[in-house]
Amino acid sequence: MIPFLGAGASLCGRPELASWYQSGYLPSAGELADHLADSYAYPQEARELVRVSQYVELVAGDAALYEELHSIFGGTYEPNSLHELLAALPASLRTLGSVQPGQLLITTNYDDSLERAFTAAGEPYDLVYYDTDPNEPGKFVHVRPDGERAAIPRHTDYREFALEERSVILKIHGAVDRGDETADSYVITEDHYIQYLAHRSASELRAYLMARLRSSHFLFLGFGMSDWNVRVFLHLIWGAR
Repeated sequence: MIPFLGAGASLCGRPELASWYQSGYLPSAGELADHLADSYAYPQEARELVRVSQYVELVAGDAALYEELHSIFGGTYEPNSLHELLAALPASLRTLGSVQPGQLLITTNYDDSLERAFTAAGEPYDLVYYDTDPNEPGKFVHVRPDGERAAIPRHTDYREFALEERSVILKIHGAVDRGDETADSYVITEDHYIQYLAHRSASELRAYLMARLRSSHFLFLGFGMSDWNVRVFLHLIWGAR
């Protein structure tokens, strides 16, 4: 089973009346859409994140959109109890004698809460994130436990992972980079999703990971099943099946 985290997973443990913006929590997709809409005078009543972010990019430019997103996802917040639970599972599996304690975890979130929870638990992990490029098809980048980065070559049988030793965190819609704002990557606007589909980006996850994805159950956490990010990714994995 593969945990699949959406923006709603960030609500775990958050007090019901707490404001994410004022209290140091991460926003849900709806809250982020409202924030962007209010900040940039979005003219329509319906506020779907992909459309609001597309509007911001059109009227203010992609640099303004990315700066706004970095200020949020690169801000001060802590991993919640869900992130900590997932980070504690490998040790529990080792205790039970599992031959493969490493997990494959997927997230559409841009923040680094899950990674920091694994670091705090002393669990090594491989990070794989989608790196957007306005001038060419995006690619997936592998960040090894020692911090070394390697672009995953297209159309190759890339197998530099070891789930029998450590987990893999797969961030399919990009990631914030606290150390270098210019290295941030986001799939968030309508145009981004169109490009993501057109280039069949998930098909670049060759062999090892794709085999796991196509033969596993998913536990969706923090999604509505009508969400575009779920639908796009499942289409890329399973096509018309």
